Amino acid sequence: MRTCWVLDHPAHVRLLAEVMRAGSASDLIVACERSEVRAMIEAGEGRLPRRQTWWVPRPVGEGRYRKAMFRLRSVQRFIKQASKDGQGPVQRMVSVGAPLELMAVKPRWWRRSTITQRWYITDTEVNHTAHRLARKAATDVVIPTHWRDDLDGDFLASFKGQVHHLDGLHGHVHLAPHRRPSKVSNPPRVLVRRLLGDGIHDDKELVDLPDDALDGVVVTSADEAAYEGSPWNLDRELAAHDGIITQSVTLASEAALLGTPTLLISMAERGFLDRLERDGAPLFRWRGGNDESEWGSVHAQFLAGLHLTDALEPAEWPDAKSDFSSLFNSQ
Repeated sequence: MRTCWVLDHPAHVRLLAEVMRAGSASDLIVACERSEVRAMIEAGEGRLPRRQTWWVPRPVGEGRYRKAMFRLRSVQRFIKQASKDGQGPVQRMVSVGAPLELMAVKPRWWRRSTITQRWYITDTEVNHTAHRLARKAATDVVIPTHWRDDLDGDFLASFKGQVHHLDGLHGHVHLAPHRRPSKVSNPPRVLVRRLLGDGIHDDKELVDLPDDALDGVVVTSADEAAYEGSPWNLDRELAAHDGIITQSVTLASEAALLGTPTLLISMAERGFLDRLERDGAPLFRWRGGNDESEWGSVHAQFLAGLHLTDALEPAEWPDAKSDFSSLFNSQ
């Protein structure tokens, strides 16, 4: 089945990489103009298959509506051109949290479409704008079993297509447990990721790092759009450090899955964060000034937790990778 894969975020590239490798040589890619996404595609030898790629803008910030409309229409032109290349019609589109492409190829009374399967994958309940658009365009939705209906703005309850449940975090699909350092460095080595703050829901969730957050540690910077290492090897860096301090919920979930003590500084609420806490992952959270816990207490717990990873019982690793692959490779 000829498929168009939408790569909107570096974590989405890692999530879809294996199922893309198992796809057709005539498949297509729509990729978002983000520095880390571009770096991953350009350095994807052995990880990503080489496919015809169409670059689209990220619809955020000033002029985001104009960017969104340009993105939608340019994808329509791309798919139309691809249908004439002699390699057969595009029949499926797969997107992670990006509904514009699904809207672009949805059939209308005045426009036919060969794309009969429009897959929307998400683990982010609060992405209400994207969910509202996807609800109108997607045929299939993939959500985790720990999805929180109370956060999703009635998305799941009102979706009329087919819903597929994945037992596990997205990190369970594309990560593998790494061997961590047996001893904590002195001073501890901590990887830090700050966000630019221009994401769709960053303004409601972003919390500045307190002034003393990085006291007493050696910092490796992995800030959004400024990380100098290979995005493909970031998981190895997460496992190789003594701890992680981040504003990114995605990075926090991946680091905690790998067993690295992680301090998430964010007001974000997600079902996968709740699951990590229930499973006993080394995740510490501070939600800013409105948090019931004092910053000093959470910070001290995190620093102490850097030395206690030997006492952690590794959580069961669900077979989300096989389950995820079966959704797309059996078509």
